[in-house]
Amino acid sequence: MTTFEIDPGRLFIGGQWREAADGARTEVVDPSRGAVVTTVAEAGAADVDAAVRAARAAFDAGTWSALSGRERGRVLLRVAELIRAEADEIARLESLDVGKPITLAHAVDVTNAANDYEYFAALAFSLDGATRDTPMNALAYTKRGPIGVVAAITPFNFPLILAGSKIAPALAAGNTVVHKPADETPLSAVYMAGLFQRAGVPDGVVNVVTGAGPVVGEALLRHPGVGKIAFTGSTAIGRHAASVAGENLKPVTMELGGNAAHLVFEDADLEKAVGAVIKGFVFNTGQFCMGGPRLLVARPVYSTLLNILAEAVPGVPVGDPRKVETVVGPMAGEKHLRKVEEYVELARKEGARIVCGGERLDLDGGYYYKPTVIADLANDSRVVQEEIFGPVLTVQPFDSEDEAVALANSTPYGLASGVQTGNLARAHRVADRLQAGIVWVNDWAMLDPAVPFGGVKDSGFGREYGPEALNAYTKVKSVVVSLD
Repeated sequence: MTTFEIDPGRLFIGGQWREAADGARTEVVDPSRGAVVTTVAEAGAADVDAAVRAARAAFDAGTWSALSGRERGRVLLRVAELIRAEADEIARLESLDVGKPITLAHAVDVTNAANDYEYFAALAFSLDGATRDTPMNALAYTKRGPIGVVAAITPFNFPLILAGSKIAPALAAGNTVVHKPADETPLSAVYMAGLFQRAGVPDGVVNVVTGAGPVVGEALLRHPGVGKIAFTGSTAIGRHAASVAGENLKPVTMELGGNAAHLVFEDADLEKAVGAVIKGFVFNTGQFCMGGPRLLVARPVYSTLLNILAEAVPGVPVGDPRKVETVVGPMAGEKHLRKVEEYVELARKEGARIVCGGERLDLDGGYYYKPTVIADLANDSRVVQEEIFGPVLTVQPFDSEDEAVALANSTPYGLASGVQTGNLARAHRVADRLQAGIVWVNDWAMLDPAVPFGGVKDSGFGREYGPEALNAYTKVKSVVVSLD
């Protein structure tokens, strides 16, 4: 296993490690202790330009794009193998950087990242076009090819997975990439740059530029050498990114904010439902765009479920992410913690009932917040309607299936939803009516690279995972050959 030396944390451009052009660096903080652990290069516009030029030169040279899908797939399989071989180190970095419990980082982040590259390696093996039957005396067929340079802009909460969900299909299709990780959580991106090189990805095919979103992200969005933008982040920034992409006629995929509803009907298995509900809002300390922070409960079981949550939620292990028993770690940063506090305080001012939690956890100087359950809020409350992005669950009753669906669809978001029911017909019926890109039935966060996910409404557009993701990284050319 290779041990990653966090310092010096340089930019990776054209297969070379380098400092930022102006020598600037930025601090990386361990959120479990609120302490600086290292610094990484703070890129500027000149560095972005160098990275895009390197990616474009590699694309034009054909060292990757001209390879067969099978050849690219074999390299991606080596990437997956290296991720698994170095799982301990990668999980340690993800835990240190984001505050993820180490058990979660191993079981979810590292495992899914390896699966991403493996899955898209398989799709690279079978990337092809189609022949089309027409009334013309001609042979018509389509070919799928790479777009060019892809700008992958990823958020702080799942750095490794959400980078893989973009880079893996981009590489499988033959594109080159410039990756801009989140300001707060760049470590796994820097590590992966070296891993790509060791797996046999040619120089310039993957480039990593760390730095501030308003500088690095903006420069990528506006660079004429970028052919496609793949973005995951907040809806507000996504609107801006989509606007800039539109001005420059660039194809773009957007996976944005979420505020998913989790519906529990009276015929649900409450014991299983409670487990799914808790997982849905504490998973990754609630910093999960497909989390389930809005619980809608059929009135006959509303009080019962609230009582169960009041007893069960305080027992969820919160603490040091390095301990294997920890389920909920710290928030990824102090600003995220303050945002959660502000929403809970707003709920108190509106007369809500804090069923459990509702306060910081003082531990080692870290950014911890107790898992919190809130009842008796109006549906138009900002606490219900907006994305809190922390371990906070609001609970509302409903009296009919129609009311449940209306409440679930009442926010601007539409990334995920969940249904707990023992009635198979109801499960299909309600799932069909929910405005969300993915609906889980009788569990939460069941994800696999073969299953596409993405948003509707203010949660974005385009899909990640599945063959649908690969479509977003290719362009189709039609060839029509006259047979006269």
